[in-house]
Amino acid sequence: MDVGLAHLDRPFDYLVPAELDDVAVPGTRVKVRFAGQLVDGWLLSRADDSGHTGRLAYLEKVVSPEPVLAPEIARLARAVADRYAGSLADVLRLAVPPRHARVEKEPHATGESVPPDAADLDGSTADPSAGEAVDPRGWRDYPTGPALLRALTDGRAPRAVWSALPGEDWAARYADAVAATVAGGRGAVVVVADARDLDRLDAALTGVLGPGRHVTLSAALGPARRYRAFLAARRGQVPVVVGTRAAMFAPVDRLGLVAVWDDGDDLHSEPRAPYPHARDVLLTRAQLAEAGALIGGYARTAEAQLLLETGWAREVVADRATVRARIPAIAPTGDDPQLARDPGAATARLPSLAWTAARDALRADLPVLVQVPRRGYLPSVSCADCRTPARCAHCAGPLALPSAGGTPACRWCARVAAAYACPECGGRRLRAAVTGARRTAEELGRAFPDVPVRTSGREEVLTDVPGGAALVVATPGAEPAAEGGYGAVLLLDSWALLTRADLRAGEEALRRWLAAAALARPAPAGRVVVVADGALAPVQALLRWDAAWFAGRELAERRELGFPPAVRMASVTGPAEAVADLLAAARLPGDAEVLGPVPADEGRERMLVRVPRARAAALAEALHSAAGVRAARKAADPVRLQVDPLSLF
Repeated sequence: MDVGLAHLDRPFDYLVPAELDDVAVPGTRVKVRFAGQLVDGWLLSRADDSGHTGRLAYLEKVVSPEPVLAPEIARLARAVADRYAGSLADVLRLAVPPRHARVEKEPHATGESVPPDAADLDGSTADPSAGEAVDPRGWRDYPTGPALLRALTDGRAPRAVWSALPGEDWAARYADAVAATVAGGRGAVVVVADARDLDRLDAALTGVLGPGRHVTLSAALGPARRYRAFLAARRGQVPVVVGTRAAMFAPVDRLGLVAVWDDGDDLHSEPRAPYPHARDVLLTRAQLAEAGALIGGYARTAEAQLLLETGWAREVVADRATVRARIPAIAPTGDDPQLARDPGAATARLPSLAWTAARDALRADLPVLVQVPRRGYLPSVSCADCRTPARCAHCAGPLALPSAGGTPACRWCARVAAAYACPECGGRRLRAAVTGARRTAEELGRAFPDVPVRTSGREEVLTDVPGGAALVVATPGAEPAAEGGYGAVLLLDSWALLTRADLRAGEEALRRWLAAAALARPAPAGRVVVVADGALAPVQALLRWDAAWFAGRELAERRELGFPPAVRMASVTGPAEAVADLLAAARLPGDAEVLGPVPADEGRERMLVRVPRARAAALAEALHSAAGVRAARKAADPVRLQVDPLSLF
């Protein structure tokens, strides 16, 4: 049943009336009577008899004869619910999109009768190149790359963690891996973080496989198009599904490969219960289906490093000579030689080294990318006299300036603070505490008055820019590609990334820097300047382009300190009494450590429960059972359970 209550998280037996016998097949949507109400449900299986000794009720209705829930996805959903201490109903809501009756009735047997926006769903999965070896192309730059493609073509299940070279056409490499899988007679599921990456991968797959061989799945498609693509995959019309995290549960016949690009991006984490991560869902699929797995990115997460150290996956990396030939010239501004030449570099937002790199690139008629961690104009301001952070008088949120002549307003409640006065000194003048992308673009426009300035961020994300002289100011994740590559990449305000109170601050900073630096031309034409101390570990990894070294270091530190992924950790968030109530009802493993409480948002608190990885299943079961006890008692205050959440503090 589609009832997301922990104490009802189990199958229920119903009788099938004779008139529904033909259409009541496993995987269909049904309606049943439960506790006097008509509720939605899923028909999971049929049997000749039931072990239930009481009286059974009948199915009320088969909503649709379409068996949209594949057996593989039902098993996967159960495994994901168990892993994340959630309920099967919650996972199935993520796995199967809402029904669209008109789309179900559309003809789909032949290409001629398919609607215009789904013309590639021709109902055929026959591959004329089946069994043929796929040209490794760019995979030859990696010693084990061609072997990965051969294994996929041969129908084996290789598991790889790939560190991409700077300037790599990652979408083309993923398309090659998918083509090798299809040539071996199997299907593939690929998940990317956002729509821009999805567009790149979509185009690359069309170029390699041809039209009509794959569909894209994304929540942004809209109900009809998303359901149409889902049905094409479920009916076996296409062997490949790519998409954002909505595609991680996509049904694909004879699954041979699951892949995720840039698994460190927080967009891969589902914000709805039970909060699964796309990487972990795909790895679970690979395990259950005995399929291959590919985790790729310019950076490497501690979770991917753990897969290598445990032997679950193999490393696919280029040799150091190839890396050195492909990387741009990378330099920090905070090392001793640079400070000796430019003492102001320690405090300047745009030290002379960064300014010179930009000037030289522009003189060579090459574009310059400037990465700024914060969007907006001045997203944080402070008193110009005493430096006290300026905060809203109503909610204590940070004040921001929207433009040069704008009025300060609260970023939390949006109230305008036109008459702001500092509570410490009474001063009314404001200064920048944090500079945003729009203010940076304004400053650079004054420094280089004859050069066009483009911005790419939340309001408008650019996909690419021409190759001529221009300044491109972008927030992390919104950097557009430049024709031929950037002549210079400036990584400003590194402190905003490195000083975040987050377990993954260093890992996330390096991920964002590598993604931007990968867009630069190789040395000597391309230069990258990071405004940071060169002695810091993330900066060292950037200078050497060695994400593997940093991931190994990060995992070792987390193992020593007892943080994920070296251990399994769950957070329990809610009102203090509700959190205490749930933990009191939980039969936690004997070696569980309860940490906290720590303050959470909206007046709530958070407790952390830590166990060794070998006890992960026991922890999830204990928390799920305790949630069931509270649900059965109809406890008023909700408690949020998250296993291995992205943010612990």
